[in-house]
Amino acid sequence: MSQPPRELEEARALMHARRFAEARLRLERIVAAAPHWLQAHWLLGGACVQLGDLSAAERAFRAILALDPRWTPAYVALGELLARGPRQQEALAALRQAHALDPGFPRAVAALAHYLREHGQAAEALALLDDAARRGVADAELSIERGYALQALRCADDALASFRRAAAQAPASAAAARHLGAALLAAHRYAEAGDAFRDAIAKGEDTPELWLALAHARVGHDAFAAAEAACLEALRRHPGHAEAHQRLAEVRWLCSGDLAAATAALDAALAARPEAVDLLALKSALHAAAGDEAGAYALAADAAARRADDAGLQIGAAHAALRVDAARAVAHAERALALAPRHPAAIAALADAQLAAGRADLAERCAAQVLATQPYDQHMLAVRATAWRLLGDARYRALYDYATLVRARPIDTPPGWPDLAAYLADLAASLRRLHVTRAHPLDQSLRHGSQTTHDLARADDPAIRAFFAAIDGPIREHIAALGAGDDPVRARRRDGYRLNGSWSVQLRPGGYHTDHIHELGWLSSACYIDLPPGMGERDREGWLRFGKPGLPTSPALEAEHYARPEPGLLALFPSYMWHGTQPFGGTRTRLTIAFDVVPA
Repeated sequence: MSQPPRELEEARALMHARRFAEARLRLERIVAAAPHWLQAHWLLGGACVQLGDLSAAERAFRAILALDPRWTPAYVALGELLARGPRQQEALAALRQAHALDPGFPRAVAALAHYLREHGQAAEALALLDDAARRGVADAELSIERGYALQALRCADDALASFRRAAAQAPASAAAARHLGAALLAAHRYAEAGDAFRDAIAKGEDTPELWLALAHARVGHDAFAAAEAACLEALRRHPGHAEAHQRLAEVRWLCSGDLAAATAALDAALAARPEAVDLLALKSALHAAAGDEAGAYALAADAAARRADDAGLQIGAAHAALRVDAARAVAHAERALALAPRHPAAIAALADAQLAAGRADLAERCAAQVLATQPYDQHMLAVRATAWRLLGDARYRALYDYATLVRARPIDTPPGWPDLAAYLADLAASLRRLHVTRAHPLDQSLRHGSQTTHDLARADDPAIRAFFAAIDGPIREHIAALGAGDDPVRARRRDGYRLNGSWSVQLRPGGYHTDHIHELGWLSSACYIDLPPGMGERDREGWLRFGKPGLPTSPALEAEHYARPEPGLLALFPSYMWHGTQPFGGTRTRLTIAFDVVPA
């Protein structure tokens, strides 16, 4: 036959209509009757991929290569297919073969670059893409891959330029607009990110996930009404979308501090679908964050009972039970571990539960199991230290050596200000303009106050930008003073550092921080910008405290070390170290900045 059979065109139409099962049946008949038709095998492979039958898809792509060993698209498809499973070396070989056959084929370049980047070889991916550009191979997909490779190499400005190029190369592409929006969001350019996501939606990618990305962007520049509207649009498209319910509840909570108002849409969804365990688990987490521990456990236990074979739900129930019933927390965690042996989250849940149940020895054993493969897991370091303290183990003091691991000194006066007091006054005024919410974020440690919604390192305000010069000297001094060692702090020490997030907290009278750690840090901090007069003159009001676990223990443990706040003082300490603040009274607010430091 010199022309494709009519059945092939009909199958192609079914593929375009996403009727993949019908398309597969037709295509199987075609290849049985005309096994030499490459396009039939090609469409059959695509239909099988969409239906999740990867073995059949592989057979179809290999049939193409048996007919034409130089058909580059089949090597690309085969490599991408194999990359989904354990046969990674075969996947890479297929992708390299595609690129070797036709280095000017954009899909071959993009697929190989994507694989390399996903497997930690971003530099090689970038070199591959740059070589293609020198050859004159250019399209939006390659620009997108180049952007992600540059992001992986921490070249944020160049990455953003590449995503902008992709959007210009494919002005009608919703995907290019979405990738640009994601890059702008990562760069904390929230207004522009929102515009890009709006553009992607207008170009046809009208999905709940894209509306949620838009909501994220709107929260980033404090447009809470617009964020709420975007969440509602996501729920119009998928009424049971758990992430959309979570984001909507968070936005409404920030603006009202009213848990009932925050969860109204979630409650309506649960009334319609009481069996929706993902929504039950979400409501449990929201109640826990708002301080309703008994209600949180009742909801989590309901979810776990409805789906007893779900390890994640058992872990959630274990966390919710910690302050309600330690024995039940242990039971849920043990069930999770039976369902997911050696899973770090299940082991961590059991460690927490054993502390609450008074079995510090078993908690320490769990922590050691995780730390054997993840030696800098900050939560497990905190659990191990707490267990050692309960057991009277002398190794505890090496982890909680306040004399050498905790330091505080005033920040430097940055250029442009006559003295530190003048700088702090300007900084306080700038920060207060950013505190626009009524309630604390549900997933953070503060109570009775507000927290800024975006990374301060991205702020344009001169006083806020100057803060990062003011803290550079104290941070470097602290790192140098730590010295060498093999403990979890000193073993990670490098000459350089970078910040992993920075934010401001404003507490109202009666406000405080619950005791917590920072799981994504190496060193954490508290920097005091503006304080009520007389703070700490009685009962250590407003002081920073260390050593009181944020988990229940039996017996209970109290704080061991305190730092008195002063305007301009910066305290630095290990991220695994339990810390919180004492409540304070009076009529004035307390304004701070915090950030995490990681080695670089």
